Amino acid sequence: MTSSSTARVTTDRPGRYGKQLASHFSRKLATEWDSEAGRGHISFRGEVEGRTGEIEMIAGDGVLLLQLEAPAEYVDTLEDIIGRHLVRFGAKDELVCSWTRPGGVAGSTHTSDGAE
Repeated sequence: MTSSSTARVTTDRPGRYGKQLASHFSRKLATEWDSEAGRGHISFRGEVEGRTGEIEMIAGDGVLLLQLEAPAEYVDTLEDIIGRHLVRFGAKDELVCSWTRPGGVAGSTHTSDGAE
């Protein structure tokens, strides 16, 4: 069964972090980032720890929106992978990546100080 999770990451530089995520994962995964549109995609196809899933990224006004779609058994791991990388990239900006699942159920939270 497919499940989803969404994170709204507040930042003054959403496009920069979307581009950085796509660039970082492009070494092992199919990724894209369109700077003009402020949109991108990361496709996990079993290349990372055997996990599959799709991440859509949209840079908005002061926010990077992340939308994860994956088999239910992989949602936790993919939230963790994306969240850890993003807050590490944005440590100086003290980014917080909190995931929310359907029905408002809390997913994982990642902060630059490592608190979850």
